Amino acid sequence: MSWIRERTAAVLAGSAIGDALGGAAEGFSPEKIKERYGGRITGIVPPYHLDWQTARPVSPYHKGDGHITDDTLMTQALIRVYAERRDHIDAFAVAESLVPLLQTELRWIPELERESILLQRIFLAEKWLVTRLQYGHVDPREAGVGNVVNCGAAMYMAPVGIVNAGNPRAAYVEAIDVAGAHQSSYGREAAGVFAAAVAASVAPGAGVDAVIEAALEVAKDGTAAAIRAVVDAARALPADADDDAIGTALRDAIRPFDTVGEAYREPLMDARTPSRTKSIEELPVALGFLVAYDGAFLPTVLGAVNYGRDSDSIASMAGSLAAGIGGSASIPSDILDRIAEASRVDFDEYAALLSDVAEEVMTRDIARAEAELRRVAALREA
Repeated sequence: MSWIRERTAAVLAGSAIGDALGGAAEGFSPEKIKERYGGRITGIVPPYHLDWQTARPVSPYHKGDGHITDDTLMTQALIRVYAERRDHIDAFAVAESLVPLLQTELRWIPELERESILLQRIFLAEKWLVTRLQYGHVDPREAGVGNVVNCGAAMYMAPVGIVNAGNPRAAYVEAIDVAGAHQSSYGREAAGVFAAAVAASVAPGAGVDAVIEAALEVAKDGTAAAIRAVVDAARALPADADDDAIGTALRDAIRPFDTVGEAYREPLMDARTPSRTKSIEELPVALGFLVAYDGAFLPTVLGAVNYGRDSDSIASMAGSLAAGIGGSASIPSDILDRIAEASRVDFDEYAALLSDVAEEVMTRDIARAEAELRRVAALREA
């Protein structure tokens, strides 16, 4: 198995584990999570609400029980775009390939417990893609303007990092372009920074510090400030800090940059609006857990799960990065197997699709780099 194939499988598995474990806790506080589950979540658990079909009519999804959520479903959809395009992609690929896929491909949706199109599962900020691109005919590079500013684009950008493995800056540039069809402001910025972090995590010999450094080298404005604040808080933790203290410290550090407020399901009036000084919560906190647990896969993921709030996205991002560093050996296969069975998904299929494309793109990149060298040499010699 090639390095890129092995790390691709690890990143996608790590992302899915974080997503599935975090789904049950999404939207709740650490205190509520402990109250419901009799302590911290340590593995696959049932839904928070046993009457999940009707508990929240706006979101009648079967979270928990090992079900992947929209984070993984959108990641897999983006992989299919890469598999169709066989090269780097941009905002136009989102309009021309991803949007039709959301509307036409029947697949098993674990949280709906039936086959459907992905459009019926994704939430309002993701439905924006179809509204703006399919029906609004907006320039794909600008379609994200006006959307809710959230982690909706960042949550599925891991494939961009894989295709640009070892080149965080290229991953950032590509993800910023792709995410322009979906998000603006710090939501778009987070997509670029997350892709850069994934690209850094899968480089041979990469560690936690290399991932943080790569993220900060490309991050701008409030996103950069938020990452620094949360990472600094994680690094300042005493060696004997317990899990609760870690989560509290990271929440305290991200609070000045978070627009949602303390009641996650009751966002503030100015929540999720464009800003040069604010940040999404999910990416900086995911990086904070990566630092706090020194990249150890399961502690990093479980820290994010029990943090609550947008726990599936935080844990999915944290799981991607920890798995990128640790590789397949870090993945708890028993948990992954249970998630694959419960969600009726073949993770190996997606890993093979994406790694094949990544290797093809790398071959193309070599040819492009050689052509660029010849161009520069010819100009200098003229």
